[in-house]
Amino acid sequence: MNDSSWGAPQGAGHWSAPEMRAAPAGPAYDVHDAQQTRPMPIVPDDPDAGRDADDRDDRDQGAGRLSGPLFRDEKPQEPMSTAPPPPQKKRAGRDLRAAIGVGVGLGAVIVASLFIVKAVFVGVIAVAVVVGLWELTSRLQERKGIKAPLIPLAVGGAAMVVAGYAQGAEGAWAAMALTALAVLVWRMTEPPEGYLKDVTAGVFAAFYVPFLATFVAMLLTADDGPQRVLTFLLLTVVSDTGAYAVGWRFGKHKLAPRISPGKTREGLFGAVAFAMVAGALCMQFLIDGGAWWQGLLLGLAVAASATLGDLGESMIKRDLGIKDMGTLLPGHGGIMDRLDSLLPTAPVVWLLLVLFVGSG
Repeated sequence: MNDSSWGAPQGAGHWSAPEMRAAPAGPAYDVHDAQQTRPMPIVPDDPDAGRDADDRDDRDQGAGRLSGPLFRDEKPQEPMSTAPPPPQKKRAGRDLRAAIGVGVGLGAVIVASLFIVKAVFVGVIAVAVVVGLWELTSRLQERKGIKAPLIPLAVGGAAMVVAGYAQGAEGAWAAMALTALAVLVWRMTEPPEGYLKDVTAGVFAAFYVPFLATFVAMLLTADDGPQRVLTFLLLTVVSDTGAYAVGWRFGKHKLAPRISPGKTREGLFGAVAFAMVAGALCMQFLIDGGAWWQGLLLGLAVAASATLGDLGESMIKRDLGIKDMGTLLPGHGGIMDRLDSLLPTAPVVWLLLVLFVGSG
C-alpha cells in the first residue's frame, strides 16, 4: 500500500473514504497529516460558558429530567414526602390561666357576699350592672355613633336592682318604666338629630342589662335565696364549661357559623348534658323541696337560655365589629362578656323555681 492511499484532501472540508479510517499510530502518521485533522474544541470549566440565555434556560428546564455524570456537581434531589403533615393541636382562643384565675376570684367574691350579707350581694349586682351599661353604651357610641344616655341608665339600673330585691316583680317593672322615661327626657337636652335611635338604644340597654339582672336579686328574696342564686350561677357556669370542653374536643358541626363560628352542635349537647346533671344534683341537695327530675328540666332550660344569650351577645358584637365588649377581666374580656349567658338565664331560673317549689 503506497502513501497515496491515505491521499490529500479532495476539497475544502471534504475527506476521501480511506481517510475516514483510524489514524495509524507511530511514525507513519507524520506531522503533516496531523495538521490536517480538526482540533477538538476546548470545553470550558463553566458549563454555561459559550451559551446564550436561551440555551441556559433550556438546559435549566431540562436539568430536572437528567441525572448521572453529566451533572457531577448536582446533588440528587430527595424524593418529596407524601406523608400528611402532623395534626395541629387545638388551642383555646383565650389565656386560660388568666381566665381561670379571674373566674376563681370573682367566684370567691360572689360566694362570700352571697352567704354573709345578702345586701352586699345586691350591691355586687348593682356594680356589675353599672359597669356593663358603661361598656355597652361606650361601644355603641364608638362603633355606631349611638349616644344612649349613660347617667339615667346607670342610676335607673341600680335602682331597678334594689327595687326588685325590696319589692319583687312589681318594683322591678316600676323602676324599668321610670328608667325608660328618664332616658327619653334626658336625651331631649341635645339636638333632635338621632333622637329616635339614641332613646331606642337606651331603652334596649335598660331592659337588656339591669332589668334582666333584677331577677337575680329576686331569687335572693326567698328563704333559701342564697342556695337559689348559687344554683343559678352553678348551672350557667357548668353549661358554658360543658359547651366549651365538648366543643373544643369533639366539635365538628357548626351551630351558628354566621353568628358565632366557634360554637358547635357537639358543644350544645355537652352544655345540655352537663347542665342537666348539675341541675339534678342542685335541686336534690340545695333547693328546699326540690326533686332531681325537676333539676333535669331546669338544667335543660338553662343550657338553652345560656346558649341563646351567648349567641345574642355575639350578634351584638358582630354587628359592632368587635371581639369583646371590654378589657376589664383578663382572659374573659369585659363584664358584659361574662353576663351574656347569665342575664337571659336569670328570669328562666326564677320562673321555674317559682313553679317547682314556690317563691319561698
